[in-house]
Amino acid sequence: MLDGAIGQAGVTTSYDPSYVGLAYPGGDVPEQTGVCSDVVVRAFRKAGIDLQKEIHEDMKAARSDYPAKWGANNPDPNIDQRRVLNLMAYFRRKGKSLPISDSATDYQPGDIVAWDLTSGIDHIGIVTNMLSDSGDRYLIVHNIGAGTRVEDVLFDWTIKGHYRFF
Repeated sequence: MLDGAIGQAGVTTSYDPSYVGLAYPGGDVPEQTGVCSDVVVRAFRKAGIDLQKEIHEDMKAARSDYPAKWGANNPDPNIDQRRVLNLMAYFRRKGKSLPISDSATDYQPGDIVAWDLTSGIDHIGIVTNMLSDSGDRYLIVHNIGAGTRVEDVLFDWTIKGHYRFF
């Protein structure tokens, strides 16, 4: 999973949140583009888990446990896995939530972290196994607008979710 996440850096070079029709299961936008959630979806696929399919099936089974923020009445496999709040709901429903902490040692390689950006926009990334220059925390692989990057941003925004799936 980590190799799948880190391997996106330099490949996914742009950010595009456009709604597009996707194949199902296994659908994806072109690998050169995507959003923050696509980093997570692609990394999980490398580990053999298709979050597009898993979230779609889970939403069909428990629609009320997922946000209704976008006004959709039914699950949509073209977009649902690309929404941070849906990823958070899925991880929470699967019992993968961990406490939010201000201690870097609580965030381990492979953990998924969700943030509330200062503008109120949701963001998500994956903790890597690569240490920051200071050596006291791991770097994050994410796409916040300029393509997938590996950066020292764990505490740059307000953490709103912490998950360990593997």
